[in-house]
Amino acid sequence: MQGTSYIEISRSAYRKNLKFMRSQVGEKPILSAVIKGNAYGHGIENMVKIAEEAGIRHFSTYSADEAYRAYKACKKESQIMIMGMATDEQLDWVIENGIDIFMFESDRLEKAIDIAKNKGKKARIHIEVETGFNRTGFDWDHREALSAILRANLDYLSLEGLCTHYAGAESIGNYVRVHRQIEKYHQFKNYFSEQGLPFSIYHTACSAAALSYPETIMDMVRIGIALYGFWPSQETYLGKYKDLKAYPGNNPLQRLLSWKSQVMSIKHVKRGEFIGYGTSFMAPRDMTIALVPVGYCHGFSRKLSNLGKVLVQGKILTVVGTVTMNSIAVDATDLKHIERGEPVVIIGKQKKQELTVASFGESSNQVNYELLTRLPLDIERRIVP
Repeated sequence: MQGTSYIEISRSAYRKNLKFMRSQVGEKPILSAVIKGNAYGHGIENMVKIAEEAGIRHFSTYSADEAYRAYKACKKESQIMIMGMATDEQLDWVIENGIDIFMFESDRLEKAIDIAKNKGKKARIHIEVETGFNRTGFDWDHREALSAILRANLDYLSLEGLCTHYAGAESIGNYVRVHRQIEKYHQFKNYFSEQGLPFSIYHTACSAAALSYPETIMDMVRIGIALYGFWPSQETYLGKYKDLKAYPGNNPLQRLLSWKSQVMSIKHVKRGEFIGYGTSFMAPRDMTIALVPVGYCHGFSRKLSNLGKVLVQGKILTVVGTVTMNSIAVDATDLKHIERGEPVVIIGKQKKQELTVASFGESSNQVNYELLTRLPLDIERRIVP
């Protein structure tokens, strides 16, 4: 049954973003499509389908449950990689089904070895090293003990990758820190090579690093936000700006996501009356109010009370009153006529106007990543051309 709103995902926009990112990283590196956070709010199943159709054969997830969804959705011979959470019980499924997984602590590595021994099947692992992010990764002081464990268990381990993650490659303020991380990563790389422990691939770059630090582009790049049509930051975009003149609007990245609803009800309010909960908005004139069945339970932040915007009939209408759990009221007074059931665009284009995720997010002090990943799973996603 149709919900109160739906999200459209553009197949053609994805292909254009993929083409641009391929032009930035070159033809040789594997391009791993990052689909963590429900594919940045776009839907894992949808994005696996779109990505495989576009030629992607490698996916990065954060957790085992995301990897399971991707595994079920894959139609091609694609490889799935877990960069974060997997319980000991989930490791059994991971190894049984040939899923790649980051190893960043000894307990997980030992458990993977035990499972691999019992199954007679190698665990496909990527060793994550700590280079300065200080979140996950084996520390430099543990390199000798780690290399000893790896050498002793090569019958049960497939050394798929050596990796790290950068602490803020999207900001020039982190320039020195990122370069120190690059140096530390190469120290680890050289050390393991000297120990006779080569890895199949070496990878460190996310979207921001690939765009701003070309030296981080190795055998594989893990591209997330850019494939969905967003620059990691304004700084990243400005750093590339002079090279983007050939693209419409000097921007090669196109948004995949549009969020749409409809007018649920029309209300006429007299001047001086309050609208919605409390007294946050008093009608300054006789007003026509359109009720839209989208609220904070759908990801339309309560911070957008008296601030948010939607598009109706190609016109930008402002939210009036408090955003409620299930609905918002918008000022439709200046429209000549409005009816129940009329299309409403919350994010996206309508006629000549557009409401972007960035403008939507800035009004509620949310970054693109946060706003996108907070879109509930139960909002219907539709793939469009």
